Amino acid sequence: MVFLFVNTIQAQQAIDIVRKADERSRGKTSFAEITIQTVRTNWTREMSMKSWTKGNKLAVILIIAPKKDQGIAFLKNGKEVWNWIPAIERNIKLPPSMMSQSWMGTDFTNDDLVKEASIVEDYDHHFLNDQTIEGRECYQIEMIPKPNAAVVWGKVILWVDKKDFMMLKANYFDEDNQLVNTLQCSDIKLLGGKLFPARLEMIPENKKGQKTILLYHNLKFDQPIDDQFFMNQNLPKLK
Repeated sequence: MVFLFVNTIQAQQAIDIVRKADERSRGKTSFAEITIQTVRTNWTREMSMKSWTKGNKLAVILIIAPKKDQGIAFLKNGKEVWNWIPAIERNIKLPPSMMSQSWMGTDFTNDDLVKEASIVEDYDHHFLNDQTIEGRECYQIEMIPKPNAAVVWGKVILWVDKKDFMMLKANYFDEDNQLVNTLQCSDIKLLGGKLFPARLEMIPENKKGQKTILLYHNLKFDQPIDDQFFMNQNLPKLK
């Protein structure tokens, strides 16, 4: 009984750390200007985008460049994810089965960027060994999907900075417990009044010379955003 009680306390502490890190990364609201570089052995492609979030239920991503992709937008509203495609003037609802697919040809999945799954609500959390990342002491937390949770990964391991609760690394595993992707966060600087990793690299495990780099140029937190902004009918109007 004592062992069970200790495990329960540790699980609660682990989820509290993940929740704090998740809330810190988004604030009550957030706005970001981002560049994404898709790196392959023979070529590199760059995209510019803007993103808005409100809590963990509402999010919008808008592609600004290149011109051929300009105006493409993604909307998360609760568990629903929509994709506005200007070329055909259609708004397409993405099924859960598409969350594991590549987002715009990058090494991020749709779920990585749009975050249909919740790292707090959809997983059970357990402490592993503490480790140092980027010179910072980190909690290492294992996340196992809850039964029937609609998630992409079979397991995720997070490294969360003990001092500022920044997520500094993540390993993503498939259902066979094989490592698929590693997310490495670096270039910590003051963004939106918070210390924040300005560079995120998603590196596939078995694709040599391939990665996707996400760079934050501007980040603002806790500015008012009306719920009406996160509506399907607003996507064609975004700039």
